[in-house]
Amino acid sequence: MDFDKSDNYKKLGKFIGFVVMFFIFTTILFFVLKFFEKLPSTWGYLHIIFVSSAIILAGKAINLWLK
Repeated sequence: MDFDKSDNYKKLGKFIGFVVMFFIFTTILFFVLKFFEKLPSTWGYLHIIFVSSAIILAGKAINLWLK
């Protein structure tokens, strides 16, 4: 088998970029909701991670549905 190293690095780079941007988006969303007092008092950062994950999964589902 002939594996191209640059292809593996490209996949790794896309994955790392996705994870970093996910946490940046989640952090910004958390602080915006916290600043405007739109979070329930019992919610924390972990709940916003679940909300962000739901947004991503909904986007992926819509993308698959439209194909």
